[in-house]
Amino acid sequence: MLRITDLNYSVEGRPLFEEASATIPEGHKVGLVGRNGAGKTTLFRLIRGELALDGGEISLPSRARIGGVAQEVPSSEVSLIDTVLAADIERAELMAEAETATDPGRIADIQSRLADIDAWSAEGRAASILKGLGFDDQDQQQPCSAYSGGWRMRVALAGVLFAQPDLLLLDEPTNYLDLEGALWLEQYLAKYPHTVIIISHDRGLLNRAVGGILHLEERQLTYYQGPYDQFARQRAERRAVQAAMAKKQQARKDHMQAFVDRFKAKASKAKQAQSRLKMIEKMDMITPPEEAARKVFTFPQPDELSPPIISIEGGSTGYTEGNPVLSRLNLRIDQDDRIALLGKNGQGKSTLSKLLSNRLVLFGGKAINSNKLRIGFFAQHQVDELHIDETPLQHMISARPGVMPSKLRAQLAGFGLGPEQAETEVGRLSGGQKARLSLLLATLDAPHLLILDEPTNHLDIESREALVEALTRYNGAVILVSHDMHLLSMVADRLWLVSDGTVKPYEDDLEAYRKMLLTVEKPVSKNAKPKAEAPKPKRASRDEILALRSEARKSEARVTKINEMRDKLAKKLADPALYEKDKVGELEVWNRKYAEVMEALERAEAMWMAAEEKLEKAEA
Repeated sequence: MLRITDLNYSVEGRPLFEEASATIPEGHKVGLVGRNGAGKTTLFRLIRGELALDGGEISLPSRARIGGVAQEVPSSEVSLIDTVLAADIERAELMAEAETATDPGRIADIQSRLADIDAWSAEGRAASILKGLGFDDQDQQQPCSAYSGGWRMRVALAGVLFAQPDLLLLDEPTNYLDLEGALWLEQYLAKYPHTVIIISHDRGLLNRAVGGILHLEERQLTYYQGPYDQFARQRAERRAVQAAMAKKQQARKDHMQAFVDRFKAKASKAKQAQSRLKMIEKMDMITPPEEAARKVFTFPQPDELSPPIISIEGGSTGYTEGNPVLSRLNLRIDQDDRIALLGKNGQGKSTLSKLLSNRLVLFGGKAINSNKLRIGFFAQHQVDELHIDETPLQHMISARPGVMPSKLRAQLAGFGLGPEQAETEVGRLSGGQKARLSLLLATLDAPHLLILDEPTNHLDIESREALVEALTRYNGAVILVSHDMHLLSMVADRLWLVSDGTVKPYEDDLEAYRKMLLTVEKPVSKNAKPKAEAPKPKRASRDEILALRSEARKSEARVTKINEMRDKLAKKLADPALYEKDKVGELEVWNRKYAEVMEALERAEAMWMAAEEKLEKAEA
């Protein structure tokens, strides 16, 4: 169990935590959320003991191992698989000692401990983790130095996952993963055997991989039971109650103050006025919740072009003539299209993006672009290529020479970069602020087609929602490559699958694609005989269909009822008072009840899905 008690910590006189307390039960998966700059990464450093507390206490069980992805990523000549294996320090030390030990008793102890930690299956486990993060068998034998920084970060992540610390701290782990890697990580973390705390702005991960949210706001920590969407509902309800109570109390204070102002000079009422004045002074005022600053993106709207804006027939492209990465391309893009590119890493999503943005040429085939077509392109590398010693305003002046600075400042403000950020050197801006500047520079010309490659990296949840709103209002075409399933589901209305050297429409939905990626295909034996084709089932009768519909309705009602029970228990578990030392027994009871309800919910949802599937087959 991780227990944070009355934590106080300040940076350069600015308090980040004031008497903050929270308890994370052992084995829980928790998302740490809060505004950028609130102190989430600092909290991780405090937990790891890298920073000294100003006050309070952070306690963990003795000998608990804390792990996270190191800032210094591996870049040696050691292979990927050996780098990951070395991350389990105990195993590595025991394996090395086993080579030199001569004492029979010590040899026995070593072998016994290696068996306890399942050392002999280690290579298979390490290979499985690396594969999930995008490295095939051949890649795993390559040295770390053969890969770029982003890929080496994946190796570092694989290492800490393999080591399985008792408390795993992950800071934005999906920022350097693609969609496939992010989905694999979600599934892996959900089954991780120890405690996990994740700083993330990925709603999909926070909804599917964690069972609780630790919210950092106004220098306090509040623990909410349940995934992110449930936290968002509970927080909105709490803020609404707090705002209503503050408003009611302020009205009462104003009423008493009006009495004092009216009668304080009147002798017959002076005593009553003094009494009310004392009441006002003693009032413990409820602070209304702060309104979050509205985060926006303001994309300039392009003029309308005749469809299609891009058409490709029989196209092929790549980086070396005669060796195309993509071929047999038959694509059409209209100005109202919202297209998400799906496909595993290395299949050609970036290649297609570069072709559509005129960064690559066709080797063969025919392409037609509208004459006045303007294209905006955003990729993560462009954020890294900003001039760190220049301000956002200087970037804008370079891009728009001759334009009045006041107009350029207004454009910066339209992307959430206010007067202070406009005059701050890029090197001192946050990752989210840099991404906003790059998005602004990519859209300055009011493009008819906007190509976005991982636009949400470093953007917080509010900024991601603002981006969704802006793309919804935008009347140009959008091509999206992203690991953020929430963004794709909210924006994209067409899916293209990049695989096997070509691009084809994906006719199913995102959820089906997610399930497909997470399904482990079983190899088919070469000697296996093909199964005889099953006879077509008879069409269900009207009475059978009615019975199945009734069962589906009952199953849905059962799920709804259990969900209501879960929400009530979650509210109870969100009460900080329940985590006081004298209520440990009561907390265990409520946690057990919550676990029972979650198990019941899982069974009820499975029964509902089964009933719906039976009904669909019967009605087909």
